[in-house]
Amino acid sequence: MNIIDIISKKRDNKRLSKEEIEFFVNSYTNGEITDYQAAAITMAIYINGMDYEETKNLTMAMAYSGETLDLSDISDTIIDKHSSGGVGDKITLVVMPIVASFGIPVAKMSGRGLRDNRRDN
Repeated sequence: MNIIDIISKKRDNKRLSKEEIEFFVNSYTNGEITDYQAAAITMAIYINGMDYEETKNLTMAMAYSGETLDLSDISDTIIDKHSSGGVGDKITLVVMPIVASFGIPVAKMSGRGLRDNRRDN
């Protein structure tokens, strides 16, 4: 499997398999695919779109390309209200305590709490 074939396949408006999508995501995150190749497949996806299965597979491949937290020992159901940040999230401060008041575990991590706050001076 190689990225040129995958780019060509999507360029030609063909459906990508789960394995091809995982290959793209894993190879890119490992530095084995160049930025211009990632841009090419992204453009082909933008132009031709993805079906539900491709979209699901891309989402899952991206989600599992990094570290994940196993919260299964907390509860079978855990709710997270995600924010893209930078816009000013006013909803989380209201919604999450309401959800938690119903006894539903809430996994909420603040964007500021996730970054390294040390400054290079």
